[in-house]
Amino acid sequence: MKKRILIVLCLLTLGRNLYAQKQTFISTTDIDHFWTAYDAIQQAKDFSEKIFIINEQYINKGSKGLKAFMEVRQYNDTLWVELIDKLPKFWNSIRANTLNIKHKTAELEKAIIKLKDIYPELKPAEMYFTIGGLRSAGTVKDNMVLVGAEIATGNASIDVSEFTNNWLKNVFQGQSLDNIVSLNIHEYIHTQQKPNGSSLLSQVIREGSCDFIAELSIQKPLQTKYLSYGKANALSIKELFKKEMFLSDYTNWLYNGSQRSEDADLGYYVGYEICKAYYQQAKNKTQAIKDIIELDFSNDQDVELFLERSGFYSEKIDKNALIKAYQKLQPTVLSMSPFNNGDKNVDTTMKELRITFSKPMIPKRYSISFSEKGKANFPITTVKGQENDDQTLVLNIALKPKQDYEFIITNRSFRSKDGYPLKDAEYVVKFSTR
Repeated sequence: MKKRILIVLCLLTLGRNLYAQKQTFISTTDIDHFWTAYDAIQQAKDFSEKIFIINEQYINKGSKGLKAFMEVRQYNDTLWVELIDKLPKFWNSIRANTLNIKHKTAELEKAIIKLKDIYPELKPAEMYFTIGGLRSAGTVKDNMVLVGAEIATGNASIDVSEFTNNWLKNVFQGQSLDNIVSLNIHEYIHTQQKPNGSSLLSQVIREGSCDFIAELSIQKPLQTKYLSYGKANALSIKELFKKEMFLSDYTNWLYNGSQRSEDADLGYYVGYEICKAYYQQAKNKTQAIKDIIELDFSNDQDVELFLERSGFYSEKIDKNALIKAYQKLQPTVLSMSPFNNGDKNVDTTMKELRITFSKPMIPKRYSISFSEKGKANFPITTVKGQENDDQTLVLNIALKPKQDYEFIITNRSFRSKDGYPLKDAEYVVKFSTR
């Protein structure tokens, strides 16, 4: 009898492992190919030989996932060679971590089995571990999970002394090699979701839901910097998010690791907590997981109803009132000098244009582009800087007689010092010379 039970248990275990292998394909070959190319490049005589090696030993041998990653993140042979030449200390310190990934596949398969248990509708996906060009730890394309191991396996021991900004230093400080499993389950769940919506609320739920479901799958709490910081500052974060959640601007909440340190990517934390609250209040947990994964992020009404049902905010949310209150805090263009926007008789001897905003603006963060008339009607030669306690932007201009000029100030980069983007998404400046 004991033998039969043991045989049945073994068959069940084998069956579940075979299912996991069928459910997802895991590839780590790109990592081995990269390091083969890396070693060969160290012996190369010149740049052209290095380009040949990275193509011959890495790109041409690359998996379908590597090709997809190159397309999504615009990676190319020149970028890899330049990074290899520029960051020898970094590459030598990250190498062992990337090679250790192949020892994590069993954990991944176990997490996928659990994910299928809690979400029976799970569709198969493919996981590709690659060495990217330091632009992304992970993303998805179709049913492929694409991981940049050079970021995903970074931790506090990695040498980041060669980097010119603190983005990766901040990322690595909050990571451990164990995060590679939760990261991949996070990205795996993205392959199951509907497309992005337009609001900040929909996007934080989309990201945070992947963290929450990943945590259920790996069956232990996630350890990330944004989750620990978020939980320590929960009340203030909750109030700040309420002011901005119906906007389409993600700047203060998502994908901002290169601009912020301790409080980067807090949108992941907010979305995680919203989904956790929704799950906890649900009587049918299986249905709650289905609701979370299959939420239509492009439907604002569905997203807002999801938030309401979660009980994340105990009070009733007045969307219109929140939007109006936020807009009152956004900076606007107050004036221009020595001529006004729309003037038709501007003197060509003018060499500077001053644009004054309603609030002091963050220095050296500009977003100025051609109008539809193009470069020929663009008057700006350089940005001189800011004055008037950073409330006035000074532009150097060069003008010709009898010509129309236009350019656009966008709110992609222009932000007030208290954190608000320019109210007009596109503020068009136009004038004509005499």
